[in-house]
Amino acid sequence: MFLTFYGAADTVTGSCFMVESAKCRILVDCGMFQGSKEIKQRNYEPLPFPARSIDYLLLTHAHIDHSGLIPKLVKSGFKGRIIATGCTVDLCGALLPDAGHIQEMEVERINRKARRAGKPLIQPIYTADDALASLPFFDAVDYDEEISLCPNLRVKFRDAGHILGSALLELWIGDNDHETKFVFSGDLGNEGRPFVKDPTDLWEADCLVIESTYGDRLHQVANPKELQQKLHDVIWQTYRKGGNLLIPAFAVERTQDIIYDLFLLARENKLPPMDIWVDSPLAAQVTSIFASHHECYDQETIELIANGENPLKMPNLKFSQSMEDSQMLNRIPGGMIIIAGSGMCEAGRIRHHLKHNLWRPEATVLFVGYQAEGTLGRRLLEGEKDVRILGEEICVRADIVNIDGFSAHADQDMLVDWIKGFTVLPQQLFIVHGEPVAQHALRDRLIKDVGIMGIIPKWRETFSITRGRTPHDKLRQATAGFWAKLENYLATKPEPESFTEIMAKVNELERLIASHQEKGENEQAG
Repeated sequence: MFLTFYGAADTVTGSCFMVESAKCRILVDCGMFQGSKEIKQRNYEPLPFPARSIDYLLLTHAHIDHSGLIPKLVKSGFKGRIIATGCTVDLCGALLPDAGHIQEMEVERINRKARRAGKPLIQPIYTADDALASLPFFDAVDYDEEISLCPNLRVKFRDAGHILGSALLELWIGDNDHETKFVFSGDLGNEGRPFVKDPTDLWEADCLVIESTYGDRLHQVANPKELQQKLHDVIWQTYRKGGNLLIPAFAVERTQDIIYDLFLLARENKLPPMDIWVDSPLAAQVTSIFASHHECYDQETIELIANGENPLKMPNLKFSQSMEDSQMLNRIPGGMIIIAGSGMCEAGRIRHHLKHNLWRPEATVLFVGYQAEGTLGRRLLEGEKDVRILGEEICVRADIVNIDGFSAHADQDMLVDWIKGFTVLPQQLFIVHGEPVAQHALRDRLIKDVGIMGIIPKWRETFSITRGRTPHDKLRQATAGFWAKLENYLATKPEPESFTEIMAKVNELERLIASHQEKGENEQAG
């Protein structure tokens, strides 16, 4: 078996991993590269593998850095199936055609300049029509539903708690009396965020591929109340200055999370009289998709809706659909909260709002998500005072604020704790989806706290995967690991809080043993 890293290696974006067994070739994600010009150029290069050779694409979630090259894959000859959760399938139905449209518009702008300069013209990576042509290749699955793919290969999608519909993958490949289990974290979610549940805990893997977006840091905001207070303070500071508050936000999840927190502030009469505009037809479409997938919601959101309160609906919440609506907002110098894409300020309507507000000292730009290296958002956060937007030099006089507690990614502590939860640690662990400093920081922390050495793969690097342990060996290790954890748990407590608390952990072990015994009996019967 082999594992090749065609993306999210040496960089955060472009997630794409290939698993090759004797009988099957699987892709996990097929994402677009974002960031610097050099990194984005990879999107235009030919695929580094024959598209027709891929049997299945397993998609962890709908974000473009994980899904954005799917239309190119199909256009290049892919004939397999794309498997994802139902919510992810619906979100891709909105996001991918929009990405194709953005590329067409961007290429048209570039080619206008190229014609005047006598330079060669370029083609979009794919068009909106190409994206629509890829949608029939999608198949939806439920969380925790185990499905068989190629011979001796099965997969299960578990809730990653990152965005609505996001998944981490358990992938088993059988080989006589051995079975190798791969786990792909996808983007592991932050804890306690609106709408989504916390990430699913797993107990064992032979090969683990873990993201490291925030592998070198902890989120500044410790809890949702503190996060709401910081948001409250930024809103009121901007209101008192008399300017607009611009929030660059991804159409998926981040926009809805911000709306949710604004709803909670409004519920307590803590917002000034400011209209809230979501200036993104895509975000409006995504918000509608969110409303149709209550099965993915966390308990808090379910209870709110059951009590007749919808976090996605407020009297002063307005969705801009037309270009005329968006242009109208640019003529208003203050008194509004404008949420617009893209989240890294690389495209979309946010660039127009920045052009009309960055030079105003009364305005504020609030960043609520990760800003990749080389993006306009990152440059603003790093303090650039003059930026070029839509062909015009703009002086930065607005306040630039960052609240990273809104992140949909787990921070370093969360990543380490999630891996600590494994009772059978992986034989091979690969650290991806992070800038080098984050990857190395997470690797060092895992060596120190977990006693496992992570591998930081290079782009397009291939690894031979160690054959998985037998079910008997895994059970023996899981049993030993469980009792060691229970012993450590008791040692850290001056007195056990209750007999019930201890018996819950013993029952967890008994369930684990029973599941392995049942699996062994089924294999013998087969």
